[in-house]
Amino acid sequence: MKLAEIIKILNLNVITGENDLDKEVNGGYASDLLSDVIANAQNGQLWITMQTHVNIVAVAVLKELLAIIIVNGRNPADDTIQKAKEQGVVILSSNLSAFKLCGKLYELGIGKDV
Repeated sequence: MKLAEIIKILNLNVITGENDLDKEVNGGYASDLLSDVIANAQNGQLWITMQTHVNIVAVAVLKELLAIIIVNGRNPADDTIQKAKEQGVVILSSNLSAFKLCGKLYELGIGKDV
């Protein structure tokens, strides 16, 4: 499923990367611990987190993640938004909790074949 479709279905807010939403989602990873994401997330996945600081952009670039989804209605810091724009990282947000968002992604078929 394409990222743009997921955004529309789940009513996600696009914070950065609005011109880079036509990519296929390979799965997802949910964690708030950056070292855990570095160790376990895979290229092309969505990263679900409540973290909003600038270091999330560096992790997304390092792991070649498709997008970061910030949950619980949180918004990234201004320096995070600026760095994401510079690095071409898609940041999305959701009012849902990480648990509910992961469930909805799974219902859409994200991660079922992994």
